[in-house]
Amino acid sequence: MSIEVKIPPVGESIESGVVSVWHRKSGDYVEAGEALFTLETDKVSTEITAEKSGVLEQKAAEGQEVKIGEVVALIDDKAAAGKAKAATAPNESEKKAALEPGKRSAGAETLSPAVKRMITEEKIDPATIAGSGKGGRVTKGDVIAHLRVESVPSTQRVTDDQEKPRNRPEPVAATEGDGAGRFTRKKMSPLRRKIAAQMVLSQQTTATLTTFNECDMSEVMALRKKAQEKFQADHGIKLGFMSFFIKAAVEALKAVPAINSRIEGDDFILNHCYDIGIAVGTERGLVVPVVRDAGKKSLADLERDVADFANRARDGKIKIEDLQGGTFTISNGGIYGSLMGTPILNPPQSGILGMHAIRERPVAVNGQIVIRPMMYLALSYDHRAVDGKEAVTFLVKVKESIENPTALLLDL
Repeated sequence: MSIEVKIPPVGESIESGVVSVWHRKSGDYVEAGEALFTLETDKVSTEITAEKSGVLEQKAAEGQEVKIGEVVALIDDKAAAGKAKAATAPNESEKKAALEPGKRSAGAETLSPAVKRMITEEKIDPATIAGSGKGGRVTKGDVIAHLRVESVPSTQRVTDDQEKPRNRPEPVAATEGDGAGRFTRKKMSPLRRKIAAQMVLSQQTTATLTTFNECDMSEVMALRKKAQEKFQADHGIKLGFMSFFIKAAVEALKAVPAINSRIEGDDFILNHCYDIGIAVGTERGLVVPVVRDAGKKSLADLERDVADFANRARDGKIKIEDLQGGTFTISNGGIYGSLMGTPILNPPQSGILGMHAIRERPVAVNGQIVIRPMMYLALSYDHRAVDGKEAVTFLVKVKESIENPTALLLDL
């Protein structure tokens, strides 16, 4: 009997996705729970697994947009498992060749998650890439170098009889008026296209305005340094700055509820929970996992949540439900060195707080010029839902909490 593989519901407001890549081919035997393909949506990419074991028959091509509930494959669960496995298993000579010095194994277990993702998206055979890592392992740099070589016209590539390293990019002479070799053109990934569309949607459908302030980080830095050793011993995780800002944002949202809101049609919806989205940059794009009920969590709980999201985002293991339902967002451009910027709203939310780099600057304190570690803060908000006074009040409240963080440290 053939079992239909359908696109499952993957979140509110998501009606379709793109079959980014098939992990198994038609005719392959697949085990129950094995990843069949990667589905990309405007939220995140997720692996769709087989519900039962059997022989796979694809019904949708890579890159094809599919609707929720659409049948994209069939699995014949009556097929002889042993025969199907034998047809796809490598023979002894292939195994031996994969282990010979100077040759690479294409097995997924030898590749890091980041390398596997790049190879899958670019449809590259890892056996064609010269690995420079330990034991001939293929690294991200090797994949990038391979792609650069492939982008150079064949007339400009190094031939086999030339004594130059294989799979390394050749410098291309840039001549006036000659575009060959001066740029690389490739299709945007479905996820990147969705992210781009979401950014444009934010600018076109909200009345975005940004207000700025600055805060003195001296007290937070001193208390963090003082508490760090005990905090790590008690909780097994480092105390960072993000947990302070999440706490400060929650206190400010309580003081200015209008920012914890959204507009839907003619309705103004005020949220009474504090589900804070934390923007996390990955190789494939920006994702915003949500810390649920942040107002009820300790600094240690918040640090664990943030660390877990960062790790899973880098490994491509963020789930759809991790990204849904946020009421407010915090974005930390300071980790990349940003001194000041205007964060873009994450619709339908009405506010986003931008953190920036900490820099020592001369400031006036009690009539004296002193050097203090300062951070610029930015709040972008939807002016349809939030008045200017409310936005400024919110940012001042965040500043006050960071500059006087004793109350935020009571749960240490």
